[in-house]
Amino acid sequence: MNQSRTLRVPLSGSSFIPPPSSFCASMQKSLDRKLRSIHADPHGSKEFIIADAKDADMAFGLGAPGRHDGELRFKSLAAYRQQIREVISQQIVDIVLMSASTSEVLCLNERLFDNSPVTPAARANDATDVHIPRGGKSYLEAARPFRSANLDHIQCGHLDCRPEERTRGVDLGLYSVTFNNHCELDRETLEQYKLFREEAERVGFRHFLEVFDPNIPNAVAPELVPGFVNDLVARTLAGVSAAGRPVFLKMVYHGPRALEELVSYDTHLVVGVLGGSAGTTLDAFQLIHDVRKYGGRAALFGRKINQAESQLAFIEFLRHIVDGVIEPVEAVKAYHAVLGKLGLQPHRSLQDDLVQDGGATSYGGQSKPVPAGVPKKLSSSVDFAKMTPKERLAYHQARLNRLFG
Repeated sequence: MNQSRTLRVPLSGSSFIPPPSSFCASMQKSLDRKLRSIHADPHGSKEFIIADAKDADMAFGLGAPGRHDGELRFKSLAAYRQQIREVISQQIVDIVLMSASTSEVLCLNERLFDNSPVTPAARANDATDVHIPRGGKSYLEAARPFRSANLDHIQCGHLDCRPEERTRGVDLGLYSVTFNNHCELDRETLEQYKLFREEAERVGFRHFLEVFDPNIPNAVAPELVPGFVNDLVARTLAGVSAAGRPVFLKMVYHGPRALEELVSYDTHLVVGVLGGSAGTTLDAFQLIHDVRKYGGRAALFGRKINQAESQLAFIEFLRHIVDGVIEPVEAVKAYHAVLGKLGLQPHRSLQDDLVQDGGATSYGGQSKPVPAGVPKKLSSSVDFAKMTPKERLAYHQARLNRLFG
């Protein structure tokens, strides 16, 4: 952990001026170094992994890059990829997660990761609960496994890679599972995950495991969800030997108690959290602070970064917080000061940005106030049969906004 890191204020425009690069093509990736440190000293290591999740085009389609400020039209895919290039150049995050098509452009074609400490990763599957087109409704049903991406395409850009070609592209992927407390559906999820692990091990492909909460109401009583998910993580990985295990986890943050329970169960299980919906700046800064405090080792932020006024400044403050340089409230104030120097209009006033109202859960797993449009009864229990179609849609939209990081 580098306690000497200082705040860097952009000199002009919306980008930080990166420090001079001293990296070479054979340089060590920060992810690999941090994982070695964590496993060598699970209790003493201070390392923390930050990932920028830029894979939302495999869920939201055209809406993935977000909208232009003050406009109804979406940003282009080219603009989305340019934002990724700037994040790679900044060299602060440890991982950039992309769709297979974007990783082909930036990793295989442009070779942007060759001289970078940042590790490229690709979304390796896209189960039905992250199929979220405008007007779509398949995500309203219990999640079913599905994979668009092919590991050969991710690694070398075509089928039947030769062994020497597999190191050209990405060797790390995100695999996502959702358990709904349903025997046949959960068995199918486990079987497909097993097949993926076997294929990945044969071609030298690592993965990290994303575990979503149940995506159908009444699958599990709300107060039991944290324990349900923790137990399924432990149960699922108990049958997996070292060669096939995920390098870390990506999960919903259910509060200190649930996080500490999982971390203390297996000190070599590297637990990370997903960021969820954008929320306020304090939502994001407090989340990563609390995850670090209670034993988490990683955070993967998608829309919290993508919808920030200055993505690079936002990322820098995330790093300062986990490095212990600054506390969340002061970081929000400093972030607004940076926006002022950049000439950027904040989405919210400083006063409003210092309020926590996002989708994270509080201590013990009790939900915070649910988003507008969702019946208040959803915060304690859900009776799907008694909900109107509009309420059901609002429920699922709120869940997706909270979960998809």
